[in-house]
Amino acid sequence: MEKSYFTANWRSQLWFIFLFVNILCLLLLLIDYSSIIGSKIEMKAQVDLCLERYIYVHDLPSRFNEEVLKNCRLLNRKTDKFDMCMFIMNSGFGPEVENSSGVLSNTSWFNTNQFLLEVIFHNRMKNYECLTNDSSLASAVFVPFYTGLDLRRHLWSSKTSVRDSSGADLLRWLAEKPEWKKMEGMDHFLVAGRIARDFRRQTDKNSDWGSKFRFLPESQNISMLSIESSSWNNDFAIPYPTYFHPRKHSEVLEWQDRMRRQKRQYLFSFAGAPRSKSKEGSIRGKIMDQCVASSSECKLLDCSDNTSDCNNPVNVMKVFQNSVFCLQPPGDSFTRRSIFDSILAGCIPVFFHPGSAYAQYTWHLPRNHTKYSVYIPGRKLRERRFRINEILLGVSEEDEEAMREEVISLIPRIIYTNPRSKLEDAFDLAVKGILDRVDRVRRAIREGKDPSIGFSERNDLRFKIPLTAAKYFARKRRTERY
Repeated sequence: MEKSYFTANWRSQLWFIFLFVNILCLLLLLIDYSSIIGSKIEMKAQVDLCLERYIYVHDLPSRFNEEVLKNCRLLNRKTDKFDMCMFIMNSGFGPEVENSSGVLSNTSWFNTNQFLLEVIFHNRMKNYECLTNDSSLASAVFVPFYTGLDLRRHLWSSKTSVRDSSGADLLRWLAEKPEWKKMEGMDHFLVAGRIARDFRRQTDKNSDWGSKFRFLPESQNISMLSIESSSWNNDFAIPYPTYFHPRKHSEVLEWQDRMRRQKRQYLFSFAGAPRSKSKEGSIRGKIMDQCVASSSECKLLDCSDNTSDCNNPVNVMKVFQNSVFCLQPPGDSFTRRSIFDSILAGCIPVFFHPGSAYAQYTWHLPRNHTKYSVYIPGRKLRERRFRINEILLGVSEEDEEAMREEVISLIPRIIYTNPRSKLEDAFDLAVKGILDRVDRVRRAIREGKDPSIGFSERNDLRFKIPLTAAKYFARKRRTERY
């Protein structure tokens, strides 16, 4: 009996130990499996952050970018007031502004040249969070060709064949790459620090301006981002670089708050120089005349060739910060760098042609242009139908405050931040615009449509006339009655 009892008890204990060990092993397996699943989910989440956002960057021969910068002396003209080489430093931002006399914040301000946009963009791309070395994963392909700087070296003196040679060589190089053959280049894009018109010369006469890069067959499949677009659907405008390139989000917030509190002495201002009467910009002369005649309301910063005031960021920003409205007439072309300097200063831009902003920066500025700007038809100004100060005085205080707040809110969208900054800026919005465009092309291909239809066609309706300031505010007052 006693032996049987101990035997049964021993068997019971053995069964309990066996059950405990099995449960323990099962638990360990479940924990290990959950950690594996968790790791896979985490890895998948990390991949998903870049899903449909990957960009492949072509490793171009150095003659297309690095050597252009090494030979920066070739970028200089006799009429230049500054050596172009100095603007290459600090990732293309140029030299730091050392003493702003309290006009600017203490850090992150540079004397930036607009033609260095392609260098600035390239350096930002080097730090883009979704770069890939596997082109099969890429949603878009970036071509770091310094298009505008290369052209600048030959623009004023060379034959057309010389101006066109680098662009033609680049396209031949691209066409041989497997990345090109995947979509015939329709997922490729590049950046130019010049207006798009400079790359659309229509004849081979040496006296004609620019290159014909954008009319070459392969180039028509590439999307180009530049400081000013053209009437063609494969050209897109992105903001001119300003003087402000912050490292931290807090720097932007502090600057925005400062611009909200800024006291503004002048009703309006103009920074620029007169243009030939034969050009669209001939209204500049009339603008300058009206500004001088309204000296108590208008501040004029003369940028004629015999002055250097406009080459100093402090002088430009001081004028704009002290103004409620900043006049932005066309000059040599529709757009101006001054548009973005004025937005940075919290100054409401006044446009005289829809091609100066409304038809240009559709990825960066609101579609409803009345939210952030005033429009006065240049034609009516040339015909002397009204005075600028009368139009601007007609804007109510409520509308003025709303527009200024909208302008200040746009600041993060129109600046190019430090290459290592995580703040969403003009670069990020440009990349998003390109990714959306390429996605539409891929969708057309999947649906069996011809993606080339409309891709690079001319669209002269792009520069249609918007609602004028007088009509808008009159309509707004009528609407508010009911």
